Amino acid sequence: MKQKTHRSTIQSTAGGSARGAASRGRILDAALGVFRAQGYAATTVDDLCRAAGVTKGSFFHHFESKEAAALTAIEHWNEVTAALFADAPYWRIEDARERLLSYLDFRAQLVQGELPEFTCLLGTLAQETFASHPALRAACDAGIEAHAQTLVPTIQSALECHAAGAGGEAESLARYTQAVLQGAFVLAKAGNDPGLVLDAIGHLRRYLELLLPSSTPRRRQ
Repeated sequence: MKQKTHRSTIQSTAGGSARGAASRGRILDAALGVFRAQGYAATTVDDLCRAAGVTKGSFFHHFESKEAAALTAIEHWNEVTAALFADAPYWRIEDARERLLSYLDFRAQLVQGELPEFTCLLGTLAQETFASHPALRAACDAGIEAHAQTLVPTIQSALECHAAGAGGEAESLARYTQAVLQGAFVLAKAGNDPGLVLDAIGHLRRYLELLLPSSTPRRRQ
């Protein structure tokens, strides 16, 4: 009887842990959408609970505050997007120049649906909270920088092969690509026009094509 009771307790605990993990995941998934749609200040804990389909008690079981939930949502966003980009087709392209251009093509393909569905959580939160919530600002900065760094080896190789004399510009250029993308999201929101993102990506692509000519002419002897 004791053994059966012990087994039942373990099963009950495991079931409770699974349900807890599921509710926590729903809150984080909901936060990605709600924060992008409404911004940080306009979003309440009630909004997050409603979107996730959980009670306030469940929310505060997992997160001590809205800011704590936002910080964890940033981590969740970084994990989700890192997996998305790690499996993207541009990594299968051998030539660095073409791989970088294919990265921009992939970013353009992600511009689908309503604005909150494809704009960046990190950029959205950073613009609003950079002065009021330093922990959120720092987390957003780290996430954007981490993504930029994934492009650095590709850009460095492309510069070496197609733009001799460019020097150590790889990190700067990687950040510039993110500046264009984040700025494009702001313009799209301001103008309520997703096409502005595609325009910006197109201009960035043409700039990189000029910076990295597909073939470098030989120097005259």
